[in-house]
Amino acid sequence: MAPPSSSSPSMTPMVCARQGRLRQRYEGCYRLVSGCIPYMLNKEEDGEISCQDVLGRLQVLMISTPKRGDLIFPKGGWEDDESIDEAACREAFEEAGVKGIISATPLGEWIFKSKSKQNSCGLQGACKGFMFGLQVTELLEIWPEQITHGRRWVPVEEAYGLCRYDWMREALDKLKEQLLFESNFRPLSSPELVDSSSLYMVMPAVTEGAVALC
Repeated sequence: MAPPSSSSPSMTPMVCARQGRLRQRYEGCYRLVSGCIPYMLNKEEDGEISCQDVLGRLQVLMISTPKRGDLIFPKGGWEDDESIDEAACREAFEEAGVKGIISATPLGEWIFKSKSKQNSCGLQGACKGFMFGLQVTELLEIWPEQITHGRRWVPVEEAYGLCRYDWMREALDKLKEQLLFESNFRPLSSPELVDSSSLYMVMPAVTEGAVALC
């Protein structure tokens, strides 16, 4: 497989993020949400990765949101004109500016409340979220929601302390299990980044199985 690449602004046409909930899927009182944990594996000096030390080389991509110090994974509403894995890929592109290979099997499903309804009573704002692993093959320098979402690569063990919610830590556990115990797991090299800014937080500008390839 060719090494992952970074796309320059001139190579990547800008696409606007979807807005509104006209096509939003629901299951009873739950809003259905799909998302992913984008990840890559650092490589040894000789360019090879062994399954035995995969967890020590695993990095995940997390995104920031305005006025919060903690981080999240890209996710959003699952709409009625797309499959659940297509929704996860779309959110990864819109919020984190990455494309890649999504796992055929979800990491799991979790019930949680939307950010604006955390303190509400009952099921108001309740979501049922499905998360996938996404092996990153392309990092975009411009993406639709970069004004509101910065991004940061972090070692998987560090990510636990940065997660906003407990269900996110559970999803990290499931990702590690999936990578270690799937019989067809073949670790790939990490993306070749244009510069170090893509490795750390890219802050928004003040004024600005089978697998599916997304």
